[in-house]
Amino acid sequence: MATTAESMRRYTGPALFSFGFRPFFLASALWAVLAVPIWIVSLTLGDGMVGATDGRAWHIHEMLFGYLGGVIAGFLLTAVPNWTGRLPVTGRGLAGLFALWVAGRAAGFAPASLSAPAAVVDAAFLIVFAAIVWREVLAAGNRRNLPVCLMVTALALANVAFHLRGFIPVGPGAERAAVAVIIGLVALIGGRVTPSFTQNWTLAHGVAARPAPFGRFDQITLALTTVALAAWVAAPAALLSGVVMTVAGVANAVRLLRWRGWLARREALVWILHAGYAWVAIGLVLLGLSAFFPAAVPFTAGIHAFTAGAMGVMTLAMMTRATRGHTGRPRVADRWTTLIYTTALAAAVVRVCAPFHAEWTQSLLGVSALLWSLAFLGFVLVYGPMMLRRSI
Repeated sequence: MATTAESMRRYTGPALFSFGFRPFFLASALWAVLAVPIWIVSLTLGDGMVGATDGRAWHIHEMLFGYLGGVIAGFLLTAVPNWTGRLPVTGRGLAGLFALWVAGRAAGFAPASLSAPAAVVDAAFLIVFAAIVWREVLAAGNRRNLPVCLMVTALALANVAFHLRGFIPVGPGAERAAVAVIIGLVALIGGRVTPSFTQNWTLAHGVAARPAPFGRFDQITLALTTVALAAWVAAPAALLSGVVMTVAGVANAVRLLRWRGWLARREALVWILHAGYAWVAIGLVLLGLSAFFPAAVPFTAGIHAFTAGAMGVMTLAMMTRATRGHTGRPRVADRWTTLIYTTALAAAVVRVCAPFHAEWTQSLLGVSALLWSLAFLGFVLVYGPMMLRRSI
């Protein structure tokens, strides 16, 4: 059987469809640049609607299932072959899956008369993608990554539930479930790669200290995080949910400290992983405290610690690292990459702080949106050419 590397060498089609990260990282980042301004324009210059959808609901959907769905697809289509030893999805198969993602983004602008078929088109992408992940993992007998399969399936089902809100009376549980699933993926996969890449850097640079290896504390923290996120999805304002969320946040903060990110403070490609994971702990604590002190700690601060912080920063960290590595470039951040990171972190900080300052909230939201779009535009400009060309 050919190896993944051999398969890449044999592939003769367009470079964009030679590996999953190329089309999905590039298009998802471009969508992240455009989606926030589209929503803001709909609010300020229009009637607040995007297509037949309320602008806020469209914004939530496109960030969770559009942008993040695409990034997760790009990451897993690249990582799963390494986990399973099976050949990656390339060429026409990859192009077809990518076309389905693009169709989902276009479906968001459909008129009310086409709401049902538009929902089917959009939902199809994550369902098909989940089936691909299951096929690859099961065919390889790779039981270790079954939780990833379950999480991707849960994300696909959350998207279906989100669309059902347009036809039957259901609450906002679908979007909370999607946030919980994605944060669960960050805790699971981020918890693997962050200490691993930190250890690789310390070994390469002769640093004696090492991150703590995965052990019982990590297992307990992951279990506690799962319980906390489930409680939040079911009853976000309940005091018991607040207690579990806060405890899980502290546990994740301790877990992060055990990885000793300061050892790699000279390499932005490593420390950004720690910075991204820190938002998981911050988001858990803020949402926990909002259950106890809703007037003092707005729940939107915790939500955006998850979305703009953990999701936005961690996806940029993984996209830059994977792109550099899989295109034959050194895994070292240049000044432009570092600027992308700092801009994304600034966007997250401003967005989380915005609801704490009522008189400045709208202005801070505008600043955060601008910084967010600039960060992802930077990624498109710097890393886009790498994904459109053959590896060096």
